[in-house]
Amino acid sequence: MINQIMKFSEEQVKEIVALKESLIEQINKHQEGVEMLEKNITVLDLFLKNSSFTKASQLEIKKDEVKPEIIEKPVENSIPIKRVNDGKIIAKAFVTPDQVSIVLDNEIAVNVDTPPFKSFFLDRIIGEMKKKDTVEAENGKIQKESVIDYIINKNGANIREIIIKNYRQKERVNELINTAGWSLTRMLENLNK
Repeated sequence: MINQIMKFSEEQVKEIVALKESLIEQINKHQEGVEMLEKNITVLDLFLKNSSFTKASQLEIKKDEVKPEIIEKPVENSIPIKRVNDGKIIAKAFVTPDQVSIVLDNEIAVNVDTPPFKSFFLDRIIGEMKKKDTVEAENGKIQKESVIDYIINKNGANIREIIIKNYRQKERVNELINTAGWSLTRMLENLNK
């Protein structure tokens, strides 16, 4: 009798397998979300650690005192970009849903013509992403306005900020930040040769 209860039709087995796959997919999505939240908490902890603030438990609030409502601007993700050889922070990346802004440290003086900025970072990394986006736009998968693009803000000849718009995929953020760090490290090495 137990054997009869435990037998499932082929259709039921397929449904159970599909349910299992769906659950695994949901777990993976939630794990990615948790990882992103943990990174955000780390960034916020770093921000709070480096700024002076008073703990809520240390504040004395009179009961009859009316507190003004404070509207805070959402904190952007600030990710340090470090020189590969010694770990010195050479830039910071600010990530918003629309763009990645890489702001170079004031001490860093490199220009667009310093290799391998154009050949590697602009042409190979962003250029390849742009080619894929252009194909997707031509095939109607994305709008032309959604194709990745960049703006370079300079102070004189020196690069101050690289703004990458329409990165669209969070995997691209990591690639852009990592390759920017590698490129800037090589650019600084080339200047010192």
